[in-house]
Amino acid sequence: MLTFRVLEAHWKVAHMDKYIVKLTEEERAELLALIRVGKKAANKLMHAQVLLSADENDTKLKQKTDEEISNETHVSSKTVARIRQRFVEEGLESALSRRPHANPKSRKIDGEQEAHLVAICCSTPPEGRSRWTLKLLANKLMALEIIDSVSPTTIGRVLKKTK
Repeated sequence: MLTFRVLEAHWKVAHMDKYIVKLTEEERAELLALIRVGKKAANKLMHAQVLLSADENDTKLKQKTDEEISNETHVSSKTVARIRQRFVEEGLESALSRRPHANPKSRKIDGEQEAHLVAICCSTPPEGRSRWTLKLLANKLMALEIIDSVSPTTIGRVLKKTK
């Protein structure tokens, strides 16, 4: 009895997770034009190929499994499943584009702090020094309480960006 329930649950998971892609004629034409031109990001073109291969409205082709599509397009079957799911749940544009990062990193030094940093760089260096070092700049910013903590590497990255 227990084995039957496990098998039944496995069957439901295997068959409930498959999202069926049915492209309209306009969507199909858009994807074909996208691939034909080939002037978009590689991942967008690959997603378009996956959607075209997964289309179940195309009666000329036999229906392919995720594994067949993954072998054809050289991506993992999980990627094929995710593209299918995003198309069904969110639409064509979402399925073609990349997801934004879940946790984008905020800037360690904002515009006002950066202005202070540049002003310090342009000032005369401390006595006994011929120029400002990254460590001296980081210590000066913290001493003036412009920023709580910052590494010399971050200072270097900010200055490199502004040059």
